[in-house]
Amino acid sequence: MRLEVIDGEFSVSKLADTKTVDITAPFTFLSVTDDEVSLVCRTSSLPSNVTHTENGWRMLRIVGELDFSLVGILADITRIFAEAGVGIFAVSTYNTDYVLCKKEAFQIALDSLEKNGYDVL
Repeated sequence: MRLEVIDGEFSVSKLADTKTVDITAPFTFLSVTDDEVSLVCRTSSLPSNVTHTENGWRMLRIVGELDFSLVGILADITRIFAEAGVGIFAVSTYNTDYVLCKKEAFQIALDSLEKNGYDVL
């Protein structure tokens, strides 16, 4: 299994509403539920109406399209991170999964993945 490092620093945020979100910016993940609006995006793309934010995240993408019949890929990655003491924030799209961890733990995360047989690009 291969993972790709996505350049840049990311933020995980809570917003008042979606009005100022640039949904065309690459690596922008917007979630709207009945009680919150959440956004994951590059820190440089944060909109003005953020009510809470956690900065300093780095991102990895699982390379390739993951068939819906595949199971356990994200579970294995999160197990590896948990054993290394690395907290995560995961985002899934139709094609693949993305895993974010704090930049202070990023090298530990990369080393742990490689130690467990993952190729990191």
